[in-house]
Order: sequence, then structure tokens, then C-alpha cells
Amino acid sequence: MSRPVLGVIACNRMVGSEVAQAVMNRYIRAAMTYADVAALIIPSLPDLMTAAEVAPRIDGILLTGSPSNVATRLYGDEGGDGPFDDGRDEIAMSMVDRMIDARKPVFGICRGFQEINVALGGTLRRDTSASDALIRHHAPDDVDFDAMFDHRHPVELADGGMLSHAYAKGALDVNSVHFQGIGTLADGLTVEARAPDGLIEAYSARPNGAPLLAVQWHPEWGTENDADSQTYFHLLGKALRGEL
Repeated sequence: MSRPVLGVIACNRMVGSEVAQAVMNRYIRAAMTYADVAALIIPSLPDLMTAAEVAPRIDGILLTGSPSNVATRLYGDEGGDGPFDDGRDEIAMSMVDRMIDARKPVFGICRGFQEINVALGGTLRRDTSASDALIRHHAPDDVDFDAMFDHRHPVELADGGMLSHAYAKGALDVNSVHFQGIGTLADGLTVEARAPDGLIEAYSARPNGAPLLAVQWHPEWGTENDADSQTYFHLLGKALRGEL
């Protein structure tokens, strides 16, 4: 029997002197390995295609992390630090809507976690590494790339939630690589995990019957050595098979 097909959002990234449609291998390899799915990359080129053309041809979508930030105008704010990726914003937001219309799974990691919240009417805050009221959610600027993902903190899982059921425990230790986070949670989303400072780190929902699960941390980083991270992608595979 053929495996489900996961759509994975691409970013507009500079490669040399040209713009490329790019997805880091770690997202795709982790999803294909631990969700046991085939995958297709979804270009963030809204001038050349629409979400309506893509949604019927995939069984679920993964919105990945990215160096870019969601445009502030999309959640009623202004200013903010880039880089921005307007093409990804447009494709991602419309894909969330179309997949929910089709009752198909929507999963998110980091930027994906943030943009799903915005797509459903929530807002973001941009001070998660600078506010004295919060723990630091990003490593210092002077660390190398690997050390950036070594920056970690615990999260408390919500009693009775999808994650607490899947992990059969009340807390996880997760990596933390983000400058932005949830400001106002969109209506209809249920908190699945919080950081020690109260910041929302995961949420779930079933809008229109579509399984939806997103996390602020990076389960795709070092997945082969982390059983908890593998569990996130096991849930993705179950969702694409109609078992979640």
C-alpha cells in the first residue's frame, strides 16, 4: 500500500546570488523517517500557484521553521525585525485555510507554529529573548549553530492533552531557538504545553475535523537521538493515516 504524501512548505532563500525554494533536509528526513510518509515540497510562489491547486493532492502539511519572521501586518502590528518572506506568508496562510477546509492534518514547527496561530486569528510577541518577564528562549548571539540548538528548557504538558497522552508524562525538555512567540492564542486552539514563564509552547485543535498540532521547539533537530522528538513525527504519521 502506498504511503501518505506530506506537503512540506518551502522558503524563499538566497543561495549564492539567486533565490531558491529551500527546505532544510532535517525537516524532510525526520518527517519521512519517523512519520513513514512520502513528501513533496510546496513552493512559496503565490504568483505562480494557489493553495487550492495543491491541497487536494497531499494528505497533510508540515509548516517548518525558518530564519524569516511572519509579517507583522498579518497580526495587526507594525515594524519588527526581518528577514521576512511574503511569498511564504501568503502560501502558508492559504494552505492552512485550504487544508482545514479539506479536513486534512496541519502540523507546525517554530515559524510554522507561529504562522498557524496568525492564520487562525492570533497574534505574536517579539520579545521572547529580551523580556525580563520571560526566560531566554534563544541562545546568546555569539554561540555557534550547533550550540544554538543546545539551548534548552522544560515545558509542562497540559493534563489530558494530546501530547501528555502521547508521551505519558507531564513534562518534556526541549530545545529553544526563537525570538518570537505566541501573543494571543487564536480562538479554537487548545494549549498543549507551556514554558516555565507561562509562554505557550504547543497547541492543538480539530477545526472542521482537521487534526492540528504545532510546537514552538525543533523536534527535527537530532531526531535520531531523541525518542521524544520521534514521537512528534509518529503523531504526524498517525494524523496522515486518519489514526490520530
